[in-house]
Amino acid sequence: MDSPAKELTERFEEKWRSLQVSADTAQISFPKSNKLCAEARQVFVFSDFVASNCIRDPGLLADLFESGDLHTDYASDVYARKLEPLLADVQDQKQLEKTLRNFRRREMVRIAWRDLSGAADLFETTSELSNFADACIDYTLSLLHRWQCTIYGCPTGGDNADQQLAIIGMGKLGGRELNFSSDVDLIFAYPESGMTTGAAKQISNEDFFARLCRRLLQVLGKATEDGFVFRVDLRLRPYGESGPLSMGFDAMEEYYQLQGREWERYAWIKARAVAGDKSAGKKLLERLNPFVYRRYLDFGAFESLRAMKHKISLEIKRKAMADDIKLGRGGIREIEFFGQIFQLIRGGIVPPLQQRSILNVLKILANEKYIPQRVCDQLSASYIFLRNLEHRLQEYADQQTHQLPSSTDDWIRLALSMGFENKEEFIRRLEDHRSIVHSHFTMLLETKDAKQAPGGRSAELEEIWQGALPSGRGEKILSAAGYRDPAGAVRLLTHLREDLAGRSLGREGRDRLNKLIPLLLEAAGNCDEPLITLNRIVDLIKAIEGRAAYLALLLENPSCLVHLVKLTSASSLIATFLARHPVLLDELLDPRTLYAPPDRNDLEKELRLRLKRLSEDFEYQMEELRVFKQVNVLRVAAADVTQVLPLMRVSDHLSDIAEVVLNEVLELAWDYLTAKHGKPTCKLNSGEPCERGFAVIAYGKLGGLELGYGSDLDLVFLHSGSSGQTDSNHHPIDNNHFFARLGQRVLHLLTAATRAGILYDTDMRLRPSGSSGILVSHIEGFRDYQLNDAWTWEHQALIRSRTVGGDIRLKQEFEDIRRQILALPRNRQKLHQEVVQMRRRMRRELLKPEPGIFHLKQDTGGIVDIEFLVQYLVLLKSHEFPALLEWTDNVRLIQTLIETGVIDEYRAHLLKHAYLIYRAMAHKLNLQEKPARVPEEKFQNLRRKVAEIWNSYFGSA
Repeated sequence: MDSPAKELTERFEEKWRSLQVSADTAQISFPKSNKLCAEARQVFVFSDFVASNCIRDPGLLADLFESGDLHTDYASDVYARKLEPLLADVQDQKQLEKTLRNFRRREMVRIAWRDLSGAADLFETTSELSNFADACIDYTLSLLHRWQCTIYGCPTGGDNADQQLAIIGMGKLGGRELNFSSDVDLIFAYPESGMTTGAAKQISNEDFFARLCRRLLQVLGKATEDGFVFRVDLRLRPYGESGPLSMGFDAMEEYYQLQGREWERYAWIKARAVAGDKSAGKKLLERLNPFVYRRYLDFGAFESLRAMKHKISLEIKRKAMADDIKLGRGGIREIEFFGQIFQLIRGGIVPPLQQRSILNVLKILANEKYIPQRVCDQLSASYIFLRNLEHRLQEYADQQTHQLPSSTDDWIRLALSMGFENKEEFIRRLEDHRSIVHSHFTMLLETKDAKQAPGGRSAELEEIWQGALPSGRGEKILSAAGYRDPAGAVRLLTHLREDLAGRSLGREGRDRLNKLIPLLLEAAGNCDEPLITLNRIVDLIKAIEGRAAYLALLLENPSCLVHLVKLTSASSLIATFLARHPVLLDELLDPRTLYAPPDRNDLEKELRLRLKRLSEDFEYQMEELRVFKQVNVLRVAAADVTQVLPLMRVSDHLSDIAEVVLNEVLELAWDYLTAKHGKPTCKLNSGEPCERGFAVIAYGKLGGLELGYGSDLDLVFLHSGSSGQTDSNHHPIDNNHFFARLGQRVLHLLTAATRAGILYDTDMRLRPSGSSGILVSHIEGFRDYQLNDAWTWEHQALIRSRTVGGDIRLKQEFEDIRRQILALPRNRQKLHQEVVQMRRRMRRELLKPEPGIFHLKQDTGGIVDIEFLVQYLVLLKSHEFPALLEWTDNVRLIQTLIETGVIDEYRAHLLKHAYLIYRAMAHKLNLQEKPARVPEEKFQNLRRKVAEIWNSYFGSA
């Protein structure tokens, strides 16, 4: 490097001398600064653009240095503040063009200097370039708009309000990642059609804005003796180069809804309102957001995106782009494409992915576990390296180039500018980055060839699905594929084919179905019950066949198909659940989470994170709560049917999910009402204040920690509001009224039907006075009711009650009331009579006897007999044994009955054993969506022993 280094030093000395001569000639007192000279030593060598401009106009460098701008990091509004006085006295377009070009020359010299001297990093450089472009476009537009209004009047809309052009920045400008010599990609739009007003000559808004756009393009992009400001590219607008320069919002929205293509979605990811009426521009972006980001997992985009990727690869080969660091192999575009694929597919349901910055997108993908952290780090490092290299190439001569040099001298200069001591080390590092990027890009969107499925029968199975085989031939193939009733499978497929024939699936949907069903046929054939499994999958196909994206998900991810068949084979409930909520098919992608339900803490973190991503959009919040619940119920069910979880843990997990959801629902409802009406005043009877004064009490299965997949939530709402009003200055309401509304809002959040279904069916009939009682009871009213008016069956229900959300002090107060009520001494005979009467009534109303069938819940010797027996003993003995008040679930209550000596160990263990056996069987039947009943001989001996224990306490009931 001695000879090249010497030569570069000589080049600097020559340029520095030229600068001094130029300064002397212009009689400019050039600053004497060692720092400036040291920086110039490398900046002048690395950039002919900077050196030639400083030599031609030495005052420019002197001004940059003496003003401090050369060594100052500009805030985002500095360019706007500098342009305003510069343009204040501009009188015509020619003067405007010259002023802007001189301003550009000064600021681009400054930006390049700071970048090449190491004073600014990549992010400052791209941010300043973007801010500079924003300010130039915005101020130029404002001036031209004002001038044009004096000729034609102001454009107005239907409400006669003045309108302005909204300019949308696309690409690097939109992402605030503009490079040094970049074009600016713009789209022009205006709010609505109309006519100009206020001038003698009126024209349409369309004509006004078209004229304005043409003048703007000329001012910014025309090459004059002073250069240009920005080359402007409008090819991303609707209809491309053949489209109008600007369009109304309605026309633009209609275009994208009806004609928008996948590459246009891709382009709009980085869109940003950069100039003009930015508020209107942001509203346009909101209107187009559903076009860019589908509100579902858009795996349907895979095929078109794969075509885009293939087109990129062909373009590289065809145009010999080996030396192009943007468009070539392992270049900047491949990194951006990598991240934006995930944005298009998942951005609609993962709002944080709706980002413009590719580096932020990569971080989110790693945080969300969509890509390994290693991949994020590698692609981020490569992106920063390549973008810095892009600037070094462009800053040399202010040319829009991405081409690596051909001469040795240029390679050496480039290596030094990138911080490398020699050319060879730099080339090795460059090749490492490009190889890493291309490797990740190559693997993107790849999937296994469907024809290579195990067994190699796909072609034959496809013929069966198409009905193209002679009678009997299909049955033989299916028999060989594992089907014990091949004729039944053929009939099922025939019915499905005929059913789908009458539907408007579209070519894309039919193609995907034709590829998918043979794969499902083969996978189902490997199950224990192929026809049953196939039947369940067919029901799922019918539910999702109109949503091509879900079919694409299964085709693009073979592992999804494996897990789908595995789970639907094990449980019809899971099959139905997936058919009802096909968005959950995405969960099949990751077996690490699919079969590992999170614990309570992780559930809380997950839900907070999901809701934090959203704006305060009520509809989004409702949807997200439902998806969260469904995702986690699926995880529990998957772990359940694969025997990862025992029954008791299944109920614990389902109860945790419900409680986490309830608490978040309460939080959302509270925040909404307090923002509207202020906070209520709350205190207990003791005078102790409560922070919120509202509590949610769970009864039944949730209260007893025995929640099942389809269980209702039995809830009671309590409050401790004082007399008076909420503390709002605007809309105060009575405290009691506030809590009534709070209860109503909680119920609405739980039960409202959205596209994602409901959260939980909720039963409020256990509140004081049942369905005729008020929705939210005061805590003291609840106490009084339980002491004086409640029936024995209501005290039985109270045993299985606990607080699952709300104010901690109110929770303690409820627990005290519960203990007080349950520990009351009771008349044995009266209690005996009322429990027996209630049991007889339940059996009469809820049991429909069937010969030879044992109803696990309501039949004699079944689950309810055990529950009633336990509740009877708890009510009878709690005043003697307070330990009986600790638990709400039957299993631990039975254990406590043993420990307190209320019941002997033999009978207690038999009851607990029977209870768990019955529950396990009911649970197993529930997973197959079957009623909780079995042949009467199934548990004949166990049932008889439970009945004997019942009779020993109550006689024959």
